[in-house]
Amino acid sequence: MTLMQVINDFLMAIFFLSVGLEIKREILVGELSSLKKALLPIIGACGGMIVPVLVFLLFCPGDAQMQRGLAIPMATDIAFSLGVLSVFKTRVPIGLKVFLAALAVADDLGGIIVIALFYTSEISVVFLGLSALCVAVMVVANMLKVRTKFFYILVGLVLWYMMLNSGIHSTIAGVIVALCVPASLTKGTGHYLERIRNNINKFPVIDVDDLHKTVVLTSPQIHTLKSIESAADKMISPLQDLEDNLHGLINYFIVPLFAFANAGVDVSQMALSSIFSGVALSVMAGLVIGKFVGVFSFSWIAVRLGAVTLPEGTTWKAFASVCVVCGIGFTVSMFIADLSYSGLGASGAVLLDQAKLGVLIGSVLSAVLGCLLLNRNLPKE
Repeated sequence: MTLMQVINDFLMAIFFLSVGLEIKREILVGELSSLKKALLPIIGACGGMIVPVLVFLLFCPGDAQMQRGLAIPMATDIAFSLGVLSVFKTRVPIGLKVFLAALAVADDLGGIIVIALFYTSEISVVFLGLSALCVAVMVVANMLKVRTKFFYILVGLVLWYMMLNSGIHSTIAGVIVALCVPASLTKGTGHYLERIRNNINKFPVIDVDDLHKTVVLTSPQIHTLKSIESAADKMISPLQDLEDNLHGLINYFIVPLFAFANAGVDVSQMALSSIFSGVALSVMAGLVIGKFVGVFSFSWIAVRLGAVTLPEGTTWKAFASVCVVCGIGFTVSMFIADLSYSGLGASGAVLLDQAKLGVLIGSVLSAVLGCLLLNRNLPKE
């Protein structure tokens, strides 16, 4: 594999593992865990995927090669979009933050489905069968209450290799592994809490005057502390533990490296007019116009029909401002652009550069416009 293939096929599989873990947690205990919680962001996400595709088609009708990139403006980058909201700190109602995070998660799920269905080459039945065997092993292990993260990571690596050769894009392996990682504990949280509580009670009560004194622990006390540490570790499910451990790797290594390797645009042969035509314009319009119109209109209709309500503590103007921020589609949009146009020769390379330029300009425009509107429409305190 080339270095670019390692980044796009292997490291992005780890990225999608993290995304899959987040989706599973949200479905089990988060903002997608009940129909009432999930309905508004899911409806908004559907609009935010359908309308950008229609806008893309509107700007490049009849060109089959360009239309390979229809899915590029579908995605909302959860890290960058929430980063924009974080600029305004406590001015942002918690309901808006939750809505945007849940919508971005639903968007990612939609992007994963699109990658699996439409960016698949010729299928190898043998490797696909071996992939299914790997999944079956993880499912059975889950049923047998195997809670060791290393086991699922090891089988996941084998699954990734099988899917790499099966014809289905290898990054989907990351999502499948995430869905198989256990989210429950062997004995339940209460068991470990009681164990921690009993062990803490073995230590003497310290007077306030003695709080700053150094205490030399006895061997039994050291053993008790290690028992508390062990119980605390076991209180965290493999799913949440793995998700937490991946955050640093994803945020500080994989995403920056992916951006460094993929965001470069060759403008040496590109005319200035190409920014305002073809794929670049289609992607820009899809992100800036399509995402806003799709998310806002679908949400507005759902609220007017009485199916859902606006997030608590927000107004339509503030909600519309967040819908503009949904047009930040950096990481997954770049990834889908690469899947759409790489391997098409010289013409594909030109279209890929235009698509990347469209993603960069569209995401920046959405971020800037979103910031200006949020600053105007959010409460001042």
